[in-house]
Amino acid sequence: MTLDRRAAPDIKDAVEYNLTLKPCILHYLKNDAPVYYINDGTEEVSMIEFVFSAGNNYENKNLVAGATNYLIKNGTSRKTALAINEQIDYYGAFVNRSCHNETAVITLHCLSKHLKEVLPIIRELITDSIFPQEELEIFQQNSIQKLSVNLRKCDFVAQRLIDKYLYGEQHPYGRMSDAADLNALTREELELFFKQYYLDSKCRIFAAGKLPADFESLLDQHFGDLTMNVNQPEVIHNLSPEKTKKFRISNDENGVQGAVRLGRHFPNRHHPDFKKVLVLNVLFGGYFGSRLMTNIREDKGYTYGIHSYLENHTQESAWVVSTEAGKDVCEDTISEVFKEMQI
Repeated sequence: MTLDRRAAPDIKDAVEYNLTLKPCILHYLKNDAPVYYINDGTEEVSMIEFVFSAGNNYENKNLVAGATNYLIKNGTSRKTALAINEQIDYYGAFVNRSCHNETAVITLHCLSKHLKEVLPIIRELITDSIFPQEELEIFQQNSIQKLSVNLRKCDFVAQRLIDKYLYGEQHPYGRMSDAADLNALTREELELFFKQYYLDSKCRIFAAGKLPADFESLLDQHFGDLTMNVNQPEVIHNLSPEKTKKFRISNDENGVQGAVRLGRHFPNRHHPDFKKVLVLNVLFGGYFGSRLMTNIREDKGYTYGIHSYLENHTQESAWVVSTEAGKDVCEDTISEVFKEMQI
């Protein structure tokens, strides 16, 4: 049948589609570590995430959690960072790391047929990383340079400050880093954090894709004997938000752009009204046709984009409005946001 591009397709309402995912399967490794996976897809690819309770909520010194997570791929007792990356590349795989407030994640993307060759590499990273001194020094140098560049960007500065004002500078959610913090990192601190939160870990594994038939046995073979189900006590940090409610910061006198962040504390996803709030947020500032976009972008032309979102934290949370606009219209932008709140 030839597609007639002169005729517009029929419009269907979203409720007419039956969009359902295959059920999520829960499997426990021999060490009782949970594995949640959906075996579905048309391509022979897999994604696996190893989620450790090793975010900056658990560190005793600023940046230790993030540096440990980043450098976990930069050398073991048997391989250099170059050798590790070459081995991963050989199988067409990709390994990423990310550190958040409560969790630290190692993510693997690869062809499903190569899982049996690549999973031993992941095991080596989470059991035998040694954090070479030269790799730490490169990380410090690059991070300091990146930070110096970012501190000239209004959006970067605004995001750092809104979290500080909401949660307090001593709270993991609001803690800020500087060059002195980066320079103060030591290899011994990373090794200790690695031992406490990766070797003796609370790890959950998530996977999706067209997984091989022996997927469960492969995970058990490579990770079932590790200590991955430690009952780590939750660390609670006290809030110490700023008492002043309004701030105006200038980090670049020559800049023509300003960044606006408005935020307030808000219940997290365990609150009974959270699903209703998600719908409300979509209408208010959660998509391209939202009220904020219609008014402040389409009508006023103050910005290319403005959106609102709920911060997804385990303990405290917040509702935030974020945008960048010309310096001369930033105050007008704030006024229009409050108008839309009233409406």
